[in-house]
Amino acid sequence: MASFIIRTAHLRCVVRAGRFISEQRTRKTLFSERSYATEGDNRLPKIYTKTGDKGFSSTFTGERRPKEDHIFEALGNTDELSSAIGLAREFCIDKGHTFTYQLDKIQCVLQDVGSDIATPRSSARESHMKRTKFTAQPIADLESWIDTFTEELPPLTNFILPSGGKSSAALHVARTVCRRAERSVAPIVRSGEADPDVAKFLNRSV
Repeated sequence: MASFIIRTAHLRCVVRAGRFISEQRTRKTLFSERSYATEGDNRLPKIYTKTGDKGFSSTFTGERRPKEDHIFEALGNTDELSSAIGLAREFCIDKGHTFTYQLDKIQCVLQDVGSDIATPRSSARESHMKRTKFTAQPIADLESWIDTFTEELPPLTNFILPSGGKSSAALHVARTVCRRAERSVAPIVRSGEADPDVAKFLNRSV
């Protein structure tokens, strides 16, 4: 399952970027070249594999681990974070907020975060590492956005209750899920199984 996520992660973000370039493209056009079938075989692949029926799942490296393993806990939390951001983004679009591009970009980077987490160093080969390498650039982008938006805000003088409309409340939910994702990634990074920049990115995303 983890390897399937990695294979499609980059494609999903490329497709989303295509929508920014040309909003006139239809869904059919966007996905016209997307195919997981072999040449001459137009059948859709099954979305279930039955390989996890006994409570184990595979990392990108092919290692089988219990589903309650720290790796899959962290993967589930980052997946939930992306879903929470996606919901918040839809509310933000409805309100006409100008930072929806940043939310979209964060979702795409979270796919790369998941790829790194799903590639534990203890069982990864060099070929695995090259495919899932996480860079520090997204952290720099986040810090730049934070600095820009902070300059536009009035000074914070008290605590903020998680409310303020649907978009604001949804962003607060995403924020708290992000804290949980960061907590679940921290022990994996400390053990050397994931890139430290993954934890830094989640820390800045909060």
